[in-house]
Amino acid sequence: MTSVRFRKLAVFGVGLIGGSFGLALKDARLVGKVAGIGRSRANLNRALEMGAIDEVAEQPALALADADLVLVAVPVRQMQAVFGAIAAHLAPDAVVTDAGSTKRDVIEAARVSLGNAFARFVPAHPIAGAERSGAEAASRDLYRNRTVVITPQAETDPQARARVEAAWSSCGARLVEMTAPHHDEVLAAISHLPHALAFALVDMIARRPDATELFAVAGAGFRDFTRIASSSPEMWRDICIANRDLVLRELRAFQSSLTALAGLLEHGDAAALERVFESARTARNAWLQNRG
Repeated sequence: MTSVRFRKLAVFGVGLIGGSFGLALKDARLVGKVAGIGRSRANLNRALEMGAIDEVAEQPALALADADLVLVAVPVRQMQAVFGAIAAHLAPDAVVTDAGSTKRDVIEAARVSLGNAFARFVPAHPIAGAERSGAEAASRDLYRNRTVVITPQAETDPQARARVEAAWSSCGARLVEMTAPHHDEVLAAISHLPHALAFALVDMIARRPDATELFAVAGAGFRDFTRIASSSPEMWRDICIANRDLVLRELRAFQSSLTALAGLLEHGDAAALERVFESARTARNAWLQNRG
């Protein structure tokens, strides 16, 4: 176990991600107290009941009093407002990290709003989401054997980075470093695009006049493909808008793939269709095997 210990963790946004961070750090005995702040008192009360936080803070200054570790886990379009609200109240030794699914916009928001404290901001993205949301969905094991991408900047203080990495590692996460632009490119392809597709498919089916019948007979394939369409619309709206240039690029690439697939069907090219399906199956099975 790491020797790093924090007096107090302040979590802004005590949902699946923030609540799980609090539970994991408390489980690892790395933090003395966890304060939570958010929009829903009912959600914060549930986090208290679960032990994800130890106290509810009504104002940023109260959450940050004596806090030396801060996690900002709100939807990405809210990040700048939170950074602006906390900048004046950060303790001199406090380090800040986030859980945003996009990094270019979050880093720019932090650079603008945190001032001199920007050097103590260590951008991060835990690849550990789920379709459920809120404190009720939090789990102390959410980050175990999951990847957390760190995107430090040239200004990032090495000691701040080490402390934040120790916190994420103590949750059981594997740390990977990327640049912010590369992170956003990668996630646009493997996360943002699939979510957009799942939402679009369910919305298309729901708008059909025979939607009731279609949903009634839908089976495991539809359920598995569309599972992530149960995710937070607010959160994914913000992610897609924040990363829209790269999400648009991936959507257009996918449109090209669909056009090619439609061409195979139009020509009744069964052999080519099977090759596409076999290639996809082989790639997916290799990915699953390599995950361990």
